[in-house]
Amino acid sequence: MAHGTASTMPKAANAMRSIPQMLAGEGTSYSFEFFPPKTDDAEVALWESIRRLERLHPTFVSVTYGAGGTTRDRTVRITGRIARETTLTAMAHLTCVGSSVAELRQVVGEYAGAGIRNILALRGDPAGGLGTPWTPHPGGLDHADGLVSLVRGLGTFTVGVAAFPDRHPESPSLEHDAEVLVRKADAGAEFAVTQFVFDPDTYLRLRDRVDASGRTMPIIPGLMPVTNFSQITRMAELSGTPLPENVIRRLEPVAEDRVALRAVGVDIATELASRLRDEGAPGLHFYTMNRSTATLEVYTNLVPEAAGPHHA
Repeated sequence: MAHGTASTMPKAANAMRSIPQMLAGEGTSYSFEFFPPKTDDAEVALWESIRRLERLHPTFVSVTYGAGGTTRDRTVRITGRIARETTLTAMAHLTCVGSSVAELRQVVGEYAGAGIRNILALRGDPAGGLGTPWTPHPGGLDHADGLVSLVRGLGTFTVGVAAFPDRHPESPSLEHDAEVLVRKADAGAEFAVTQFVFDPDTYLRLRDRVDASGRTMPIIPGLMPVTNFSQITRMAELSGTPLPENVIRRLEPVAEDRVALRAVGVDIATELASRLRDEGAPGLHFYTMNRSTATLEVYTNLVPEAAGPHHA
């Protein structure tokens, strides 16, 4: 099983490893995503989570941009620090939002200087938030495929992109989403990570549509263990990823019971992960919300031999 990079690997070699090459290894890959903290205290908590999850030797980890690209500098700094100070392979996020091409080139240069060679190229949400009109920077880019081409032209980077099994909020159809993903592959993208999945069939339909186009791009489903019902409901509404009725029926009765909700959320994520793994997903990407414990529980359910003492 491809649990990722062994801790004895030199850090520089870790950073340079190609995610598609690791995905091609035997077994399922496991990866974790964090978001840039807004305060120093939150950053301390983030590093505690990173260190706990580092013990699992995940295939890679990533740090998102904030809404509208607002935390770009902190994202670049934390991603670089992961590459320098841990044994983890860090995937860098890069969005078009609010940046000129010159600024995007500068950020790519900063990532390269940190030894990072895997970049997730995203158009990004509108600066005003989902539901508001998308307005490109006057000197910037309008679509993710253009960003893919830009990054590929700046060095020996492996570029990934986002995928939307439940339809992008601005997309007219699921077929259109698959076509957009194929265009990103044509521009040089080598893998994709989906928005969080709560219905495995939506992921399978997207994967099959892309496969039918003749592309063999690995598509990694994203998973989010639910620990806050109102939070996940709000995120689902904003992202256009509806919660299936069968999921709502399980979560709603325990929405106000933190312990019970967490247990049900871990059960649901474990079931989803098991089904996706059985269906041949190349990996599982966990949106951790900067908390390690629920993700650790799901991982331990999936990989029993990894069980050990974990602390919240």
